[in-house]
Amino acid sequence: MRKIHCTCSTDPPHRNLFSPPSPMAAKLHSLPPLHYPLSLLKSPKPFPRIPISHPLRSYHSQTRPLHNPDSRPLRSSSPAVRVLKEKVGSESADVGSSDRAGSVSKLVLVVGGSGGVGQLIVASLLSRKIKSRLILRDPEKATALFGEQDEKIMQVLKGDTRNLGDLDPSMFEGVTHVICCTGTTAFPSRRWDGDNTPERVDWEGVRNLVSVLPRTLKRFVLVSSVGVTKFDELPWSIMNLFGVLKYKKMGEDLVVQSGVPYTIIRPGRLTDGPYTSYDLNTLLKATAGERRAVVIGQGDKLVGEVSRLVVAEACIQALDIECTKGEIFEINSIKGDGPGSDPQKWAALFSTARIRQTDVQG
Repeated sequence: MRKIHCTCSTDPPHRNLFSPPSPMAAKLHSLPPLHYPLSLLKSPKPFPRIPISHPLRSYHSQTRPLHNPDSRPLRSSSPAVRVLKEKVGSESADVGSSDRAGSVSKLVLVVGGSGGVGQLIVASLLSRKIKSRLILRDPEKATALFGEQDEKIMQVLKGDTRNLGDLDPSMFEGVTHVICCTGTTAFPSRRWDGDNTPERVDWEGVRNLVSVLPRTLKRFVLVSSVGVTKFDELPWSIMNLFGVLKYKKMGEDLVVQSGVPYTIIRPGRLTDGPYTSYDLNTLLKATAGERRAVVIGQGDKLVGEVSRLVVAEACIQALDIECTKGEIFEINSIKGDGPGSDPQKWAALFSTARIRQTDVQG
């Protein structure tokens, strides 16, 4: 897939720049501040300066054969993946032969591939015939979600980003791009069992992952959240009662300081799912409905909702769009026709967001 360079049109593709806040956000914003004790509106811990405690390690001179006893080679295509190929293939009919040729040399590592957004990312990579490698705590989930795949197309390794010792450098051999879409719930829930808290996932997990990325990496895409720069302000301070926005911002800051070529995607409130309890056949029946148009901004100003399908596509598109390198974008979806999987339309959206932010700063 060839790199897409952004055009510099100053005419935004969508006149409605900001979608209205969700009913929940509007309700929270209208609540009197005195209903919440001041101590609860502050972060649970002071926001520290972010040191890079694990410098990036280059191991290209000490390569070892990829080996993981818990890897699960998946050998044949499932009916679900065939359905996805037909669905995405119809949207990608305008992708040129050079884009297809570029996918042959690409190996995308997906961390968090069993989650709501991660499932869609992996399925879309499969439909595009882009080689992928998954790091999952439970590799058996890959078979249930994606069927049996040829290990030349998709490899599944067992690992947990919360534990640095799980991330052996051999896992990253040959990887050209990484998408990290790990996450947990903002408030205590069953998903916190086993120390799966925001601090462990969104901060320590991201820190550990960045510390072992190869220096030859072409792009690292991190899925974060809107509101991370305003975690001590209403209504965001309510969502941040247990630190989720604070720790996501810490993860962002570390990525920015690390020196890796990054793109950070900050979604609004996620819709269309989650689908983490379904197989891919059920997942493929989901669409973005009428909310296919995409709004992209910068500066943590967007307030609204976004389809998980749109977030997944934004991550994949950002891998090759040059003007997204070293940038942070917020993303919403609204009613209307969207860019689908057209790389030129996505490039125009990202480029327009950058121009708009530059005008604001100027």
